[in-house]
Amino acid sequence: MSRIGKLPIQLPAKVEVSVATDNTVTVKGPKGQLSQKVDPDIKISVENGAVTVTRPTDQKRHRAMHGLYRALLNNMVMGVSEGYTREMEVVGVGYRVENQGNMVTFTLGYSHPIIFSIPNELKVTTAMEKGSAPLIRLEGIDKELLGQVCAKIRSFRKPEPYKGKGIRFKGEELRRKAGKTAGGKK
Repeated sequence: MSRIGKLPIQLPAKVEVSVATDNTVTVKGPKGQLSQKVDPDIKISVENGAVTVTRPTDQKRHRAMHGLYRALLNNMVMGVSEGYTREMEVVGVGYRVENQGNMVTFTLGYSHPIIFSIPNELKVTTAMEKGSAPLIRLEGIDKELLGQVCAKIRSFRKPEPYKGKGIRFKGEELRRKAGKTAGGKK
């Protein structure tokens, strides 16, 4: 039995879960509403303030989906009740970031600025304080969308291992490499 899949999801106060006939699960909470289509083989039941996910057989496919859908539903419940936040820092001399609404402008050492539109489901704020790296803060209720947007932003200038310049998550430890040594063969 899946260790993740068999755990019931406890529903916080003010969070409602409903399952439609086509196995679409809708989660409503104080921060918003999310829905997810679930495979027809997987059964979702809501009782006594908890959501349980069950599978029909021990086939490999059913075992894989059991834990997956339980984790997705748990992320939805956490998102509509508390929300998710990711912070990224832009490290490098002359690297800047600023936003106007959901349009974020990056200056990352290229010949042109990069203008990126954040989806409306997410809220973005940027901060540039003297003496620290510029900061990007993304907030939203959909963990999957938040992760995809963070990955896209990071792809504009991945952190490089020699000087550590680039866009990274706040608190992320980079594996640094030593540069070339002076001298050599004569």
